[in-house]
Amino acid sequence: MGVAAAIVVGYLLGTFPSADLVTRLATRGRVDIRAVGSGNPGTLNAIHELGTVWGVVVLVLDVAKGVGAGLAGWALGGDAGAYLGATAAIVGHIFPVWTGFRGGKGVATAGGACIAVFPAFVVINFVLAMVLAVVSHRATLGTYLACSVWVVAAVLWWAFGWWNAWGPEPDGWLVVFSVAGASLILWAFRARSSPAGPSVG
Repeated sequence: MGVAAAIVVGYLLGTFPSADLVTRLATRGRVDIRAVGSGNPGTLNAIHELGTVWGVVVLVLDVAKGVGAGLAGWALGGDAGAYLGATAAIVGHIFPVWTGFRGGKGVATAGGACIAVFPAFVVINFVLAMVLAVVSHRATLGTYLACSVWVVAAVLWWAFGWWNAWGPEPDGWLVVFSVAGASLILWAFRARSSPAGPSVG
């Protein structure tokens, strides 16, 4: 029951419409973030349409969803609940029931989830994604490669039992979380790519 509750809570946290609410607040309801720019309810589109400050607010809220889901899942269902709750948050962000299952791309929420349940990898992942994005001038390439390294790292942490900082034990559920999370993000980038360019959400 605890694990099931972790999944439900994680999904609901993931569906919180950060970009939609911030955009409506910033523009007093005049702009729909899904109808401007790339159409993606994520950080880069928010920065482009609303400015850096509001975009950072969206980023912080999306990261917080992942952190909250991982920690709540841990409290409700132990290690398995932490990983599954974190995974459910990514699902909720990409497929929110409140907007016809059309959400963002899950990158920021996945980053927050990793802060909660795979903290040993967070710095590695962030640096890798930023370097690749700057070198290639495309957030998409950085995301693809970072997702691949994320999965490989999870397998290594599980296989060798490496220290996971403040996170739960790096067991098989860590691999499930990483494979599922990376697959969801890669699917979202492929399915929701826009001619206006890549965006983080």
